[in-house]
Amino acid sequence: MDKTLEIVIIAMVAAFLGLRLYSVLGRRAEHEEQPRFEPKEPKADLAPRSTSGDLAGAGVPPSVLVPGVTPAIERGVREIAAADRHFDMLAFVEGAKGAYRMVLEAFWKGDRDALARLCDGDVHDSFIAALNAREAAGHTLDYKLIRIEEAMIVAAELRGKLARITVRFTADVAAVTRNADGQVISGSLNDAIETCDLWTFARDVNAASPDWLVDETDEG
Repeated sequence: MDKTLEIVIIAMVAAFLGLRLYSVLGRRAEHEEQPRFEPKEPKADLAPRSTSGDLAGAGVPPSVLVPGVTPAIERGVREIAAADRHFDMLAFVEGAKGAYRMVLEAFWKGDRDALARLCDGDVHDSFIAALNAREAAGHTLDYKLIRIEEAMIVAAELRGKLARITVRFTADVAAVTRNADGQVISGSLNDAIETCDLWTFARDVNAASPDWLVDETDEG
């Protein structure tokens, strides 16, 4: 690839990731118990450094070359891309945003089938337990997205054949919880709050399906 063209592409990628991201999502804003998990590993060092040259030298496709990634993320991305040549970091982030929206919309609506398709293991079980408790109490949710501020990869690793990537989602969301009589018991649709979630997505790089499942959730 022409050196000038490569520089232009990298600049465009960096600008793209820096934009505020707008789309429909939600978050666990009610006060009932929600799925929550402790991180399995210490959080990665967040001090940025440019690593696009190192990644290119390791044979990582140009689509994952983004300046400013941390050493820990660099290692994880390199390993995942080496194990799965179809991996594309920008496409992954877009897919993660979509999954974030779909999972939480399914939780709001009580769509158990969608949760089963999108979540793995303990995450699925915890969403279902919270959903059952909410329904038993007669509570309903009413959410309104104001905007997504950011969706950023904060950790990436390959454990054997299992790729795991953690994304931090930051958004402004207005939320209301109503009781069985339709009365508001918490929240407000007029006052948005900033929310921050850490979601980890996992995928077997040898699997025929390209889908990533929600493997862990936590507050950011």
